[in-house]
Amino acid sequence: MFLRSTDPSSGETIWEGRPTSPAECLAAVERARIAFPGWARTPLAERVAIARRFAEILRDEAEDLAILISRETGKLLWDSRGEVAAMIGKVEISIAAQAQRAGLDEAAMPFGRSVLRHRPHGVMAVLGPYNFPGHLPNGHIVPALLAGNCVVFKPSEETPAIGERMAGIWSRAGLPGNVLQVVQGGRETGAALIEADIDGLLFTGSAETGRHFRRAFLDRPSVILALELGGNNPLIAWDGDPEAVATLVVHSAFVTTGQRCSCARRLIVPDDRQGAAIVDAVQALAMRLPVAAWNDGADAFMGPLVSARAAASAGAAFDGLVVQGAAPLLPGGSIPGRGPAFIAPALFDATGIDLPDREIFAPALQVTRVADFSAALARANATAFGLSAGLISADPALWERFSTEIRAGVVNWNRPTTGAASNRPFGGLGESGNHRPSAFYAADYCAYPMASFEAEAIEAQPVPGL
Repeated sequence: MFLRSTDPSSGETIWEGRPTSPAECLAAVERARIAFPGWARTPLAERVAIARRFAEILRDEAEDLAILISRETGKLLWDSRGEVAAMIGKVEISIAAQAQRAGLDEAAMPFGRSVLRHRPHGVMAVLGPYNFPGHLPNGHIVPALLAGNCVVFKPSEETPAIGERMAGIWSRAGLPGNVLQVVQGGRETGAALIEADIDGLLFTGSAETGRHFRRAFLDRPSVILALELGGNNPLIAWDGDPEAVATLVVHSAFVTTGQRCSCARRLIVPDDRQGAAIVDAVQALAMRLPVAAWNDGADAFMGPLVSARAAASAGAAFDGLVVQGAAPLLPGGSIPGRGPAFIAPALFDATGIDLPDREIFAPALQVTRVADFSAALARANATAFGLSAGLISADPALWERFSTEIRAGVVNWNRPTTGAASNRPFGGLGESGNHRPSAFYAADYCAYPMASFEAEAIEAQPVPGL
């Protein structure tokens, strides 16, 4: 069996190799287990220095890495460059988070001192996604290594080259052998890794896979499970200039060709002339969005999906919405003159239709028109997910109500739903996670607290009754 990744724009082979066997996954975890005590005892200052050298190499090779990300995912270069910049920035942010949320704290006591320390868990398995194949696993790996854990990392089978490149940069930065290892492959490799003797699973991916992991670890409560999953994210567009509103909607729904877990999937508007004008403006702008391959040399907003298979799956999902009664305002589908991984933005009117509550990981947006803001909030919260949500309105009172009543972990006002700061937590509720947010809060699941009473002198303790 062979593993191969290709450029979705051209079909060019980017990486090929043999998948890691289940036995090799077990061996990798065993090597990590042996390496763990030495890495955990390494002074924090040395771990920080290695992480900073990793960031320096990323900075020196940023353009090459961005090109590799674009080649393997199809993402446009401006998008890939932003991803590399986020990877670089993640290092200092993780260092600050480790100090703030998982550092050392002492307090004087009559007998000596009270001390709070944080200790690494051990061997962490990281399963990465394909949409941000550098930034998202990096957001787990950096804080895990800073805390003193060893990591076994399985990149998405769609993006093995980027995972391999990241591990090579860590090695060049001075990370000791077996502290970070990469295993390559698909479902079989991932299954073997999570069945091994790991202390934590850090996963970014679909809600369906997250449900599987919840079940798989029911009888393994000692394993830390941090799930960063998708969402059926709502965006309420209530008032404002329709053309300006449309730009926020388009950035929310169609950036990265809809392949962000925080993309808006549902647009909720008032059922009046204002709402109709907003929908018309979104439709008109979406029709004009420039689409290109990463190396076309022209400015564009969207590239292809990660593969022709992903595009075919998205097309089938679009057809399913129509069968269930949604009216296609923009049908999506293939783009003339482009390869099979390219797909046009899709816009559906789903007013009055009870569509399945699921994430379509593609440039697709469902419109619902409602009578009033109470109905808009009810529709926004009518989901088992809770990752991101947004409100577009000039009314601060509506924002106050929205931010109080909405059920989501990333909630934005007059900004795209995809906007999130690395120095804040990132995560969701319900099917969108398991209450272990990542980004700045990743330090929380990479180490456990250890509280101590300490006295340097041995003193007799009074024994009541004697």
